[in-house]
Amino acid sequence: MAEALGNMKRTHMCGTLRENNIGEEVVLMGWVQKRRNLGGLVFVDLRDREGIAQVVFDTDVSQEAFNKADPIRGEYVIGVRGIVKKRESVNDNLPTGQIEVFVEELKIFSQAQTPPIYIEDNDDVSENLRLKYRYLDLRKPKMQKNLMFRHKMAQLTRNFLCESGFTEIETPMLTKPTPEGARDYLVPSRVNPGKFYALPQSPQLFKQLLMVSGMDRYFQIVKCFRDEDLRADRQPEFTQIDMEMSFVEIEDILGINEKLLQTMFKEMMNLDIELPIQRMPYKEAMERFGSDKPDIRFGFELKSINDLVENCDFKVFSAAVKNGGEVRGINISGYGDSFSRKNISKLEDFAKTYGAKGLAWIKITEEGVNSPIAKFFKEEEINNILERFEAKSGDLILIVADEADIVFDSLGHLRVEVAKKLELLNKDEYKLLWVTEFPLFEYDKEEKRYVAKHHPFTAPMDEDLELLDTAPEKARAKAYDIVLNGVEIGGGSIRIHNGELQQKMFEKLGFTQEQAWDKFGFLLEAFKYGTPPHGGIAYGLDRFAMLLTGNDSIREVIAFPKTQNASSPMTEDPSVVEERQLEEIHIKVVEDK
Repeated sequence: MAEALGNMKRTHMCGTLRENNIGEEVVLMGWVQKRRNLGGLVFVDLRDREGIAQVVFDTDVSQEAFNKADPIRGEYVIGVRGIVKKRESVNDNLPTGQIEVFVEELKIFSQAQTPPIYIEDNDDVSENLRLKYRYLDLRKPKMQKNLMFRHKMAQLTRNFLCESGFTEIETPMLTKPTPEGARDYLVPSRVNPGKFYALPQSPQLFKQLLMVSGMDRYFQIVKCFRDEDLRADRQPEFTQIDMEMSFVEIEDILGINEKLLQTMFKEMMNLDIELPIQRMPYKEAMERFGSDKPDIRFGFELKSINDLVENCDFKVFSAAVKNGGEVRGINISGYGDSFSRKNISKLEDFAKTYGAKGLAWIKITEEGVNSPIAKFFKEEEINNILERFEAKSGDLILIVADEADIVFDSLGHLRVEVAKKLELLNKDEYKLLWVTEFPLFEYDKEEKRYVAKHHPFTAPMDEDLELLDTAPEKARAKAYDIVLNGVEIGGGSIRIHNGELQQKMFEKLGFTQEQAWDKFGFLLEAFKYGTPPHGGIAYGLDRFAMLLTGNDSIREVIAFPKTQNASSPMTEDPSVVEERQLEEIHIKVVEDK
């Protein structure tokens, strides 16, 4: 049986040929990007993942190859043997634009129908069609570049951590379902009827057990799964750079990760990151930016005017303060003239999507104050507000009065929306920030109980231990997130390593002792046998790669992602399974009424 390649053996990738290859005999293989027939000459742009090279079929060089080239069209897969020559019509837009290959031998490996999408960047085809024909979409230079960039990020991380004393260890994909956090993907057990595994949302408990086992420094580049509503930066299956360290405090973990980030930006982006990276407590981040993942590339910081309006005649403001709420605003300094009343109305609609009941505004012009709420304030009160916002002519102040959570959420998103509209978000600028001292708990209004802000294994700050019994809502955690341009790319904490404290944490989260042991007994049991102080962090590799490649969706850096509704148009999953398969795993599908 003849081999597929025949007597050909590839010598070069298409995009690697240069002038120093002139005179060499080369063998190239790839896909036909374009074909141009000029009578006695046929020009073909041959493409592989490294780029494009022009190959020429000339009757004076090989009549046989010229004749054989007649049927080839776009996306045919071919191999050519030929001589590299200086290109007559130089193409400065291609790295290989100085040379061309005159073909002496052609082999057609496979034919191709006209593809349903163009194999070129910026083809403006719908995302659903791109995902349906993802194998074609991945032929595009941009997509191949993205995946190779992501590969290099993972490789760089692996090398850095190995050199820093970490051991790469795989943890199980089939684990115990957990009662906390986002929804698990459940996997029924055939050999244990009625029982289920869960796909891991994170290797959290296993990496803590690895610290109990004395592995000291662990890492893993690992798949994780969450059955939750999707956004541009979320997928049902995603990849974490996961690590854990023993005998450390926060400074140790932040220190080694800052060096990792510095190495990443230097090697991947040729950018020098100044260390230490800026740090900001959670409380300050919320009060200044309305977000625990603030974008600090621009200003428009939140300012409170509670003290200035608590006794004013404008009831919307004074009532909010009296009811324990907040009155805060942002100054769009220098850009007031960019927003008409119609534009401001659109900003109000935007704020309302985050729960705000309205959006008050004050525009400062050369003629004075322009605002629909000015008539409710004394001149002194208006002047005090302007002074608080350091306002001047050409500024626009936007104010929200409501419950604290709504004020922070709406203004936090509004400042970013305004920056987008003003085109102030430079994708080539990278601002890193550590956000620290998160609340240990947050109150869930639906479940009417405290839930863990991060997860139940996060240690409280030492000085806040007593608050667990007296005021748990005020307790701070030894937790930290790393934020890049307003996007959280990683987060971690120092863990609880004391069994009694861990038990108390479960108790504060509403678990009985029996429930805690039922769900996490293996961890509590392990803590009985000597546990080192430990902590760690996990990065979202997909999200990190998305930001560094300048994309707006993690689907651009994942080979085979799911759509917004967690399905794949290409493989048409998830799908219905046969009744026989369901019977084997003791499951019955109930019709959704």
